[in-house]
Amino acid sequence: MFTSVNPATGAEIATYEELKPEEVEAKLQCAADAFARWRTTSPGERAELLSRIAGQYETHKARLARTVTEEMGKTYKSAVAEIEKCIAGFRYYAKRGPAMLEPEKAMLANGRQGETHLLPQGPVLAVMPWNFPFWQTVRFLAPTIMAGNVGLLKHASIVQGCAGLMEEMMAAAGAPEGLFQNLRIKSGAVASIIADERIVAVTLTGSEGAGASVAEVAGRHLKKVVLELGGSDPFIVMPSADINAAIPQAVTARVQNTGQSCICGKRMIVHADIHDDFLKGFTNAMLAVRAGDPMDEATDMGPLSSFEQLDTVLDQLERAKAAGGTLTGGERIGNAGAFISAGVLTGVPWDSEIAREEIFGPVAMVFKAKDADEAIRIANAVPFGLGSSVWTNDEAEKRRFITEIEAGMTAVNQMLASAPEVPFGGIKRSGHGRELGREGLREFANLKTVML
Repeated sequence: MFTSVNPATGAEIATYEELKPEEVEAKLQCAADAFARWRTTSPGERAELLSRIAGQYETHKARLARTVTEEMGKTYKSAVAEIEKCIAGFRYYAKRGPAMLEPEKAMLANGRQGETHLLPQGPVLAVMPWNFPFWQTVRFLAPTIMAGNVGLLKHASIVQGCAGLMEEMMAAAGAPEGLFQNLRIKSGAVASIIADERIVAVTLTGSEGAGASVAEVAGRHLKKVVLELGGSDPFIVMPSADINAAIPQAVTARVQNTGQSCICGKRMIVHADIHDDFLKGFTNAMLAVRAGDPMDEATDMGPLSSFEQLDTVLDQLERAKAAGGTLTGGERIGNAGAFISAGVLTGVPWDSEIAREEIFGPVAMVFKAKDADEAIRIANAVPFGLGSSVWTNDEAEKRRFITEIEAGMTAVNQMLASAPEVPFGGIKRSGHGRELGREGLREFANLKTVML
């Protein structure tokens, strides 16, 4: 049984029955049958379906967004933005996907011609998290459909309403039966599905532990796996930067989605020459963030996704203080919902255990760096390597940060955000493989070499 609970009120929304083994089997066979038909469709047919799916999301935008807000607590206005990004993702692959599937030609040394074809492989299992319940799934789904594959979704337990709506939108767009199916299963059932010979690959967005578990099973059965795991992104600010522009972006990066984003800036690393000015402005701005009813347009930040997540964040903050940190803000608000105020941690040793963790809530750690060398050293001192944001107008510093920060993505003088046009993913313990862009389409395609 799955239960959706509104984290803003603690009220139960709905319950959902877990699938029985025979129901899971039926869905796996349905996916295999759907792939046998879908793999033969033309890129143009696939693009037309993606456009129709985008149209359904556009038509039902308000309903989809409200469900996100009710199930995991993000503000309604940010939920609308998430649905709009999904629409853009579907439309990007509808427009650009057919050209991506055109064979790449190469002239061989013997004068003959070679080609690389991108061909579909089969049903792909996606294990997805609750923080962006629609967008995280679309990042896998749109390129999967475009490549000629089919998808099965094992979604987070607290957003089963969102998962069901995704299946509904697909059907309403005229998707063939079995092209995309929601699997209402618990985590313990994932391993047997990965092992099933009908599943060709798996993609997971989630924790390090979940990623290691899925990768172990996938490796044992020689299945391709893409992992997008945690992140503790550095947000570096140097003296040449415009700190009046950097501060509001740092606040947004830390409190968007109530701090529950893998690529939001979590560790503010500030050059000593401007540290005090930045800290004062940043702290004042963080304390001014309004937490409250996520349906209210005036609210900046909703609750955390669940009371369990609230307990996790509060425990991390206590450990940060025990390590020597000073916390300003970051306190629980009331008792009815999973609310916490935005906060700032200072004085935490940058090489301490807690500084190496990802705090998945609206509290930032601020560190002082004496120069660019130390800023890079602090940035790379964590096991993660997902994203990063650097603020400098010095060209040499830009080149150094782009080259030397250990991350899959770097934004210069802006907050990092995902976009359909460019690949998304990380290195180190943040995972491997890429979503979005052409690379996201290639991850689950058979790159077949053809000699002519």
